[in-house]
Amino acid sequence: MIAGVGIVFAPLVPWPLVALLAALAVAGLVLGLYGRLRGRWARAGAATILLLALAGPSLRSETRDPLNDIVLLMQDESASQRLGDRAAVSDAAAAQIAARIAALPHTDLRRITVGDDPDNGGTLAMTALAEALAKEPRDRIAGAILVTDGQVHDAGIAPDSPAPINVLLTGHAADWDRRLHITKAPAFGIIGKSTTIGFRIDADGAVPAARARQDVSVSVAIDGAAEQSYAVPVDRDLELPLTLVHAGVNVVQIKLAPDPGELTDRNNIAVLQINGVRDRLRVLLISGQPYAGERTWRNLLKSDSSVDLVHFTILRPPEKEDGVPVSELALIAFPTRQLFVEKIKDFDLIIFDRYPMRGILSADYLANIRDYVLGGGAVLVAAGPEFATADSLYFSALGDVLPARPSTRLVNRGYLPTVSDLGARHPVTEGLEALAREANPGADRSGPPWGRWLQYVDLTDPRGQVVMTGPDKAPLLILDHAGQGRVALLGSDQAWLWSRGFEGGGPQQELLRRIAHWLMKEPDLEEEALTATVKGAGVTIARRSLSDGPHEVTITGPDGAVTRLALPEVGPGLYSAPWVPPAQGLYHMAEGDLQRVFALGPTSPREYETPIASPALLAPLVAPTNGGFARLEDGLPEVRQVRSGRPAAGRGWVGITPRGAYRTVDLRLVPLVPGWLGLGLAAALVLGAWLAEGRRRPRSG
Repeated sequence: MIAGVGIVFAPLVPWPLVALLAALAVAGLVLGLYGRLRGRWARAGAATILLLALAGPSLRSETRDPLNDIVLLMQDESASQRLGDRAAVSDAAAAQIAARIAALPHTDLRRITVGDDPDNGGTLAMTALAEALAKEPRDRIAGAILVTDGQVHDAGIAPDSPAPINVLLTGHAADWDRRLHITKAPAFGIIGKSTTIGFRIDADGAVPAARARQDVSVSVAIDGAAEQSYAVPVDRDLELPLTLVHAGVNVVQIKLAPDPGELTDRNNIAVLQINGVRDRLRVLLISGQPYAGERTWRNLLKSDSSVDLVHFTILRPPEKEDGVPVSELALIAFPTRQLFVEKIKDFDLIIFDRYPMRGILSADYLANIRDYVLGGGAVLVAAGPEFATADSLYFSALGDVLPARPSTRLVNRGYLPTVSDLGARHPVTEGLEALAREANPGADRSGPPWGRWLQYVDLTDPRGQVVMTGPDKAPLLILDHAGQGRVALLGSDQAWLWSRGFEGGGPQQELLRRIAHWLMKEPDLEEEALTATVKGAGVTIARRSLSDGPHEVTITGPDGAVTRLALPEVGPGLYSAPWVPPAQGLYHMAEGDLQRVFALGPTSPREYETPIASPALLAPLVAPTNGGFARLEDGLPEVRQVRSGRPAAGRGWVGITPRGAYRTVDLRLVPLVPGWLGLGLAAALVLGAWLAEGRRRPRSG
């Protein structure tokens, strides 16, 4: 306990009135001096005593309980603090500093730890320091000591500290690092055309002179495919041209080869997700003899503004002999050779709609179409009655890639197209019945919710995927992979009945759209697919497959740790499970021949963007408080107590400022001038002044 003594005033009237009365007293004294009046000093004394009595002076006596000073010790435990020996050095330094502060008299310690921001990564040290300062009385804060590498990500909101802030830096002055920095990242790219990514390699810290002049190796991979390596210079803006090969998300991975001497390789990789889009879908529609549903495909394709349609149709069959020379049938000769020889690879899809082999297209042209499919193209055959005859396309070179052969039998009776068991798992026909029921809620629930078709070409020896069946469960729609391309065979030309509303109609447009986009390798319609959907801190792993049985995905994390995740079946052909990755970064997942990559958060977390320990970010916080920086590799500094306003850091020491805060436990007030005493003294002085004036003799004339 300590005692404090002082004088306080409790005026009986407002201070302005006291001041006014004092002014009047001074004025009276001046007049008395000017007129040489007797008793003027007695009057001045009486006025002074009265003014003191009105001011109410008291002697205050306090009994005080001194309060301990508070020192904040913040330890950075973010990801960058786990590089090299920083974690061990930080733990040892924090423990010794805590012991030294605990040994100081009348000093309490508050320890704070700061990790990675769970939302966006990074070290929010200033936010934590501001919260800690707000919890304590400012008049007790004697200082703050931060054990960190100086890489904080909220330095712009540094708090106002009433006491010195000192920073103990981990890391080494000789540390150096290279990092990969993306300067230009396109959100989408045109399939088949060059897309440019901008990047640079930055070198930070004490880079050895020999390495600073060397080119470095950078490898690039798309969707986990084989890497391509390039030698590039450091500290220079570079451009990387890429060609996207498929629609949907293309995951581009750029990796800088690590150097054994650099601080970390966690910032040597970048992953971009570029959405591949087609500039224009080029479709070649080859129609045979006109029929009621001839315009079905044309209307479907022309309704999409992104489709460039070339329609090759036969309006005059060869058996028609009317004597008109072929050269006079059109004003401009149809560019058959350009379409089927020179430009065939420019098409994304070729559709044969009831086309018979009657010499219009030569065998060489059909062989070119077969080679186009094997090389990665797509062909759809909508079969009509001609497919069951000797003029069938199956008996041309194109038959080498068709997934079934005709039996020459044509069925002319009504039947309901049915989605097969395999089709219920295939993305082309999966959910087709639910879609039709939604559009036609009044349909019969006992069978498929669409109308009948009236004709069917009998198909035998199917290979590939039979996703729809016709009469007697015979194959109706068959999808198949041929070489690098795809083929679809529809054993009927009756899909147009659905668009006309026959017996309630059906999802004709959606079915044909799905077939066409599956043929053009739309990622959302792949029957064998492995995907990862990132949402927040979690990810949903999904596997679409036509095969039954359990599926297990192997996931390799950025640190090389391997996780095996079982995927239960959540729908026909769809296996999925949620998973929470242990850390941010790039993950590789695989099941069988399928391999994919996904990124959680930035592939190079904020903690590794600039991992070199530096005082630059914290200098604006430390300087105004008279604090300083000390590198722990030079030794642990002593902790001293310094007066307020003096430098709080020096060679081998850091300082804190004692605040002398206290709590008042008892207070006594004793009036200096009791009322009765003041009144008596004032009266005596006034009486004395009156008597002094009464003795004054009048002057003689």
